[in-house]
Amino acid sequence: MAAFATEWLSKRTLFPQFITEEPAGDTGIIVVVPAFDEPDITVLLDSLLQCDRPACSVEIIIVINAPPGAGIRSVQNNMKCAAAIEKWKHDNVSCFFRLFYIDTGQPSIKDWGVGLARKTGMDEALRRFNATGNPDGIIVSLDADCTVGGNYFTAIFDAFSGHQERNACSVSFEHPLNGSGYSAVTYRYIVYYELHMRYFYRAMEFTGHPYVFHTIGSAIAFRASAYLKSGGMNRRQAGEDFYMVQKLIPSGGYFNLASTTVYPSPRVSDRVPFGTGATISKLINEDHEDLMTFNPHSFTGLKDLFSFAGSLYGSGEKHFSEIYDSLPPGLRSFLPADEWVAKMAEINQNTSSKEAFIKRFYGWFNMFRMVKYLNHVHRSMFAKVPVMEAAAELLLMTGNKPTQTDAVSLLHEYRSLEKKSDSLS
Repeated sequence: MAAFATEWLSKRTLFPQFITEEPAGDTGIIVVVPAFDEPDITVLLDSLLQCDRPACSVEIIIVINAPPGAGIRSVQNNMKCAAAIEKWKHDNVSCFFRLFYIDTGQPSIKDWGVGLARKTGMDEALRRFNATGNPDGIIVSLDADCTVGGNYFTAIFDAFSGHQERNACSVSFEHPLNGSGYSAVTYRYIVYYELHMRYFYRAMEFTGHPYVFHTIGSAIAFRASAYLKSGGMNRRQAGEDFYMVQKLIPSGGYFNLASTTVYPSPRVSDRVPFGTGATISKLINEDHEDLMTFNPHSFTGLKDLFSFAGSLYGSGEKHFSEIYDSLPPGLRSFLPADEWVAKMAEINQNTSSKEAFIKRFYGWFNMFRMVKYLNHVHRSMFAKVPVMEAAAELLLMTGNKPTQTDAVSLLHEYRSLEKKSDSLS
């Protein structure tokens, strides 16, 4: 197959080509791992080595990097990371995947952070798939503090192979909830945090929105062609995974992959201003009794709105206004009437079928807009509630009476419901 991304690569990359070794012709999976201050990188590598080999060649690209102003200890740990990778390669010469690392040092590029570190590795992965003429090659986003299930590569390969309609996915994840690797308080708060994530996910599903997915940087995979079409990874220093997923969804073919699991670390971290590590650190430092989350009843307004989506196609200004007047007060305060009417008219003018209208409507009122709405109504109409209370209440609202209401039991129930839902989709 011919090269497909040469022009894009010539205009959109931050760096010239790093890896000079030619990729194997059957390379089908390239895993990209940003690594800042990660001296224990071999834990991840050992986990990947234990995986079953898929029916294609695999590469791992680790992007060792540091932001401007990184401390001496972090820079030294980056050097340890590089040395550990070299030793691991020497000790595992028969490894089934090819392992590379890119050391960007401390770039002076504006906004350098995890987003640009991921972009650097993903652009390099795109270069390698471009060299083999394989737009269907799978770029996988993973983090340095994770381990993975033994069928990680085979499940990813099988999920895309023979399914040309599939372009990108969120991979199932589970944080460790106990053990000797972290303090008891860390495990306590990671239960709260993951429960919040799964509660939020299921609450979004409850609204009826068709494009609800987890957005975790260590658990995303997509075809090289989808990466190209999305415009590539963004520059954000945190939340880059959320925005990347929002860019991938509109092209279609986004799905949940429940047949394998990524196990992210529950460790504290100050690498980014928010996310798992930052949240756990804040909870510990401030000694929170609980984690506060969105009120479950704040999602009912979205459910009401989305129930009207199908009736908006082919309608006029009068119907748009009638629908608007029937919306809950929170939505009307979030979305001005004239903006609503103008947007519905615009979407109608640019679609020729109900199916196209629905797709464009939810492309407009996407997960990003839903979060903005939730933040808006929690400043004026709803009070946030403890995550255990919210999770138990949502189960009742969706016809699932909780058997127990402690955080661990609720989390296991949410995990189970999610896997059941994903396996049916």
